[in-house]
Amino acid sequence: MKISIITPSYNQATFIEKTLLSVLDQNYPNLEYIIMDGGSTDGTIEILKKYSDRIIWKSEKDNGQSDAINKGLKIATGDIVAYLNSDDTYEPNTLKKVANFFQKNPETKWVYGKCKIIDESDQEIRKPITVYKNWLLRKYSYQKLLSENFISQPATFWKREIHSKIGFLNENEHYCMDYEFWLRIGQKYDTGVLDDYLANFRYHTDSKSGGVNKKQFQDELRLAKKYGNKNKLSVALHYINYWKIVTIYQLMQLLRK
Repeated sequence: MKISIITPSYNQATFIEKTLLSVLDQNYPNLEYIIMDGGSTDGTIEILKKYSDRIIWKSEKDNGQSDAINKGLKIATGDIVAYLNSDDTYEPNTLKKVANFFQKNPETKWVYGKCKIIDESDQEIRKPITVYKNWLLRKYSYQKLLSENFISQPATFWKREIHSKIGFLNENEHYCMDYEFWLRIGQKYDTGVLDDYLANFRYHTDSKSGGVNKKQFQDELRLAKKYGNKNKLSVALHYINYWKIVTIYQLMQLLRK
């Protein structure tokens, strides 16, 4: 079973080699790794050149992260696809676990697992948030997804064939393209759940999620209203969860000062 991983990149020389090696060191026998760079000027290109014999990469101006991911997805040839941002990493043996899951569950179209939060030095942080999300993701339902985005993007994989049914990422979404995509997939297909840590999300001040939490959560609430117009209870719960999460993040920021 062939797996294609897409990494969008722009001026991430600090982290991209760790990301890249976390994919290549999987030693998965049927891997296609595509890196779509937006024209980096910080040394990223020199790093990519070092691995040119093991990756497919292109560096050109794009229209943002979603556009870069879509470009990669459209040239991918794997049975299973996913995207891993240029500062996140996979846990060892993730791709083998994902392939085994799909082989045992051929009717399932997408699957997600657990994800840790790490800092610039690869140390795990924000463990209470991880525990909370792990509790939520144990059992999937579309209603639960409408009420809160508990699925971690780096730990999510899907069959490439679904793009012919639901399209690609919405390039108008800049902070919640993953949540919007999950909501579209979830309208048509139930998901599988892997009770394993598959990836690490890197939280740092320069990342999108590191500096614009409130905007991200506002967009998630907007999307829940869009896709949950017939499920008023789930949308109401998302509104409550929105204020809960924003308050928690504001408290965390105050405690760091």
